[in-house]
Formats: sequence, C-alpha cells, structure tokens
Amino acid sequence: MSSMSSVAGLSKYIKTLPGIKKSITGICILSFLTGVIYCLISPKYSLTHNIILEGIAGFMVLGVSSILSGSLNQYGVKVLHGINLKIKHSMFLSLLSMLFIAFILIIGGVISALFDIDLFINSLLFGCVLVYGFNTLVLWSTTQIGFVKSTIIGLIQPVLILALLVLILFLSSDASLFSTPIIINVIIKTVIACLIFILAIYSFISIAASPLKKNLGIGMLDLLSLFIMHMNEGSNLLESTFENMGEAIDTVVTFISFKGKDGIKSLFISPSVHPGPLGNIGGSNMPTILASKFDHFTMVAHGPSTHDFNPIAVSEIDKIENSVKEGLEKIEYSKYASKFKRYSRNAANIGVQFFNKGMVILSTFAPNGSDDIEFGVGLTMMTQSISNCKVKDSVIVDCHNSFTPESGEVLPGNPEVFDLIDVINEIEKDETKYSSIKVGCCEDRMETLDKHEGIGESGLKTMVIEVDNQRTAYVLFDSNNMEIGFRQEIMDAVKDLDIDEIEVMTTDTHTVNTLSRGYNPVGIEKRPEIIEYVIKSIKEAINDLEEVEVGTGTKKIKNLNTFGPKNSTELISTISSIVAVSKIIAPVLLITALFIVFIWIFYGNLQIIG
Repeated sequence: MSSMSSVAGLSKYIKTLPGIKKSITGICILSFLTGVIYCLISPKYSLTHNIILEGIAGFMVLGVSSILSGSLNQYGVKVLHGINLKIKHSMFLSLLSMLFIAFILIIGGVISALFDIDLFINSLLFGCVLVYGFNTLVLWSTTQIGFVKSTIIGLIQPVLILALLVLILFLSSDASLFSTPIIINVIIKTVIACLIFILAIYSFISIAASPLKKNLGIGMLDLLSLFIMHMNEGSNLLESTFENMGEAIDTVVTFISFKGKDGIKSLFISPSVHPGPLGNIGGSNMPTILASKFDHFTMVAHGPSTHDFNPIAVSEIDKIENSVKEGLEKIEYSKYASKFKRYSRNAANIGVQFFNKGMVILSTFAPNGSDDIEFGVGLTMMTQSISNCKVKDSVIVDCHNSFTPESGEVLPGNPEVFDLIDVINEIEKDETKYSSIKVGCCEDRMETLDKHEGIGESGLKTMVIEVDNQRTAYVLFDSNNMEIGFRQEIMDAVKDLDIDEIEVMTTDTHTVNTLSRGYNPVGIEKRPEIIEYVIKSIKEAINDLEEVEVGTGTKKIKNLNTFGPKNSTELISTISSIVAVSKIIAPVLLITALFIVFIWIFYGNLQIIG
C-alpha cells in the first residue's frame, strides 16, 4: 500500500459531528442525569441530598456552563481569527468535555460511597483540570490561534463550572464549605495542577513537531489544522503549506487525438503527473479538471508517476493543459491504425495498438495487485517501445486496475520492471495499413454513485475504437484503483456485447480518498450497478461510431511545481516516525502528568479537610 494513502487513511478520524441542537440536547439531558446518578450513588455527599434538586444542580453546574462555553469558545476563536471551530464543533467539544467531568464525578461518587469520604470537590477539580488540558490541546492543534491564546480560551469551560458551583453553594446551606482557607487552597492547587498538565502537553507537541519542521520546514500543527479545514470545508489553503517543500520538475504528457468531420472528436491524454495527494488538494482532481479544459470528449488516463509528482496546487494543471494544446497544433493526422493486441510476460500484461506514427501501451499487472509505476520506469518503457517499434510517440498508461492493501509501487530494480521491458521487446508492429478507423464515445457521470463507492466527479468514460472490423473498448473510471478481481468480472460481463477487446482503467483520482479508507478503490460496493453502467456506456459508444483520422503527440511539461522526487516519501516517513514516537512519548508524559495532578489535588485537599 502506498504510504501517502496510508496517511490519507487518517481521515477516518475526521467525522461528521452532530448539529448544534443535538449537542445542546445531549448536554442538558446528560448533565441532569449526572446529578441524579451521583445522588443515587452517594446521597450523603451530594450537594442537595435530593434526587430532583441534584439533577437540577447538575444541569446548572455542568449543563449551563457547557452551553455557555460552547458559544464563548467559538466566539473567542473567531475574534482571534482562528479557523475550523464552527459553533457545532465548539458545542460538541463542550459536550465531550462535560462527559469527561461527569464520568470522573461518578467514579468519585462510587469511591465516596465505598470509603465514606467526600470526594465531590476533588473529583470536580480533577475533571476540570483534565478538560482544561484537553480543550487547550484541541484548540492549539486545530485553530491556528497559538499556544498562549489556546490556554486562555481553554479555561472558559472549567472556570464557568467552578463559578456556578460556588454560586450554588453560597446560595445553599452548604456555603460554609467554601471558607476562605478552602477557597485559597482550591485556587492554588487548581492553578498548579493546570500548569503541570499544560507543561506536559506543550512538551509533547514540541517534541512531536520538531522532525517535520526540521526536515521539511513545515509546522505539524499547521499541517493538521489545514488538513482538518480541507476535510470540513474543502479549503485548499493546505497547498500554501506544501509550497514550502515543493520542487519544480520536468515531465512529459502524451496524447492521442481522433479528428472527425467536425474537428477533434476524442482526446486521450496520459500525463506523467500524479493525481494526488487527496481530496481537492493539488492535483487530486486533475483528471476532471484537465478534461474540462477541452471542448471535446477527453479521457485523462493515469500515466507513469508516483506521489512525488503530485502538483502542489490546482493551478499547476494549467501547465499540462498548455503543453497538450501546443502539441495539438503540430499534430499530424492519418487513417492508419492497427488492431488491438495483447502481450504477457510473467506478471506484466500489456495491450498495444498503433495509431499513425505512435502507439499506446496499456499496462496492468492484473490479476496480481499493483500500485503506481514510477516515472523513471515509465520513461524507460517509452524509450524502449519507441526504439523497438520505430514510432515517434509511445503513450504509456498505467491501467491501475488491480488493488490489494499490500500493493507496492513499481520502482527501478523491481522484478516487474524487467517483465515490462521484456514484454515490450515482444511487440510486433503490424505493418498493414488499414484505411478506415472509427471511434465512438460515451461519458456518464454515474449520478447514482459517488465517492462512497469510489467514483469521482467524471464518473465513467468509454471510447470504442474500430479497426478492420475489430472493436476495442477503452473503459476509464474516475477512481483510485480497482478492487482486485473486479476488472475480470467486468470483462466477463461484456462478452456478449458487440466488441472484441476491452481494457478497464482508472484515473487514480484522489478525490475519493477523503473517507474512512485511505484507499477507496472502485468495486468494493455495488458491483452489479457499476457493471450495468459499463454495459450501457459501451452500447452508446458503439452507436456513436464514426470515421476519424488519428494522430499522436508527446510534449514536455516544464517547471511543474510538485512534491518533488523523494519529498513525499520524506513527508510520509516523517509523519510515520512522529506517530510511532508519539505512541511512546504521549503515554509517558500524559500519564506522568495525570499521576502528579491526581496526587496533588486529592492528597492535598484531604490533608486540609482532615
């Protein structure tokens, strides 16, 4: 599995949060129940010693304060020009924090009942300290308001809870519990406990963020907050972070143009640029964006490239467009084309067809699993096929149609590379010059499916090419790879149609990778429905057949700003090391801090009360 997509899998932690009304309703009900449960468990040490009154007290202390803090937190972040914290997020954060405190209170009530000791104040203080640390960590990590401002806003909920508790106690017969010495003791111990916990959080983040800043010059919390913003709002501000680590490269784009009586009927493009990293960031939606820049039917296949060749911004796709349009101005057309023919060597399988002075090679390792073909390998395939077949252009396509979680990239030195070179050497150029070539096209957005089924914005594009009575269907899904075995299932399902050959491809779009799966290949769900779309598209493409002329082209794309060779690997390896180290550092620091805070609050308060 590609390491970039492994990190994309972290998106499973970005969930759709409940709305404001649901969070407020939850706060009201759960705060009331907390008071009731505490009274039932430990009636002797409850505030009012009455179930209903205790429920109301729970609502006043925990519920009202949490609702207020939900509003105030969001307002504070907005005033400080922070990001991500909408009112529903802030209210859910308050609900979650209140549940932490409620849980600790109930545990404290159980211990109070078992050992006949009043731990209500201790438990509440301990819960407030934990919530303060949690709120600070969340705000600091996601809102871009900085550490100091996060520590201030993080205080709002704990302070409101303690303030409302003091108010209720002074209005009740238990006001004597809050004498001046106890109040001073509570304040001192709470402040010191908060400092201990905050220091642990600051130390953890500083240690975890250091490698990313040192290796790539980008901030871990900036990366995290902008990633969340992209997941929530579709913002592309994350691209500005990638600019700090970007690198300009030169690569190539190859294409086949089919011209009918009214001009270009169909354009088949294979750019050696990777459609990543995920969502709508960089080149992730390149297949759709690039195709939309042309006025005719356009298929953008997956050329040989890895995540190193991810454009850092959507605007970089314009450079691919310009290169293709420059090439189209110089293209030469003729009616020469060959039949589609397959070749195999060990794991490598290719489909080959000649057009005018060029050729196309559709490469797949199906039925075995595979991932991206590295650019250097693709360039070698291109050079080898041009030399062996005496053509001007070689359009290399990574069909990207057989996914397994263990699939790895095809890199120099892999056995698959030699299989590809060997099978290219077996290609025999058909010198027969057919005087007629027909092309039919069909585009279907697959409206009943979306990225949950692995289908991107462009849906399905099919082109049927007829040469000497042989019909070949080029079927392209706007998807990130294909579940292993599904390619063969599609091929078996269309055997009865009026075609002789078919190849199924995916664009490798990463717009579908914003779900719980880092990878989201087509074919995991709704296979029968997807196959019906394929059958329909092939039939419509056959009905659209008309005579055309064909030409091929190759153009260099200069100064394309991408992640850069090895930078994506550096990014992923750094993030992976941060995750690995955090699994050790976080528990050590936070558990140590929790233990110290626990002893500090509970033991110190017991001494004074005693």
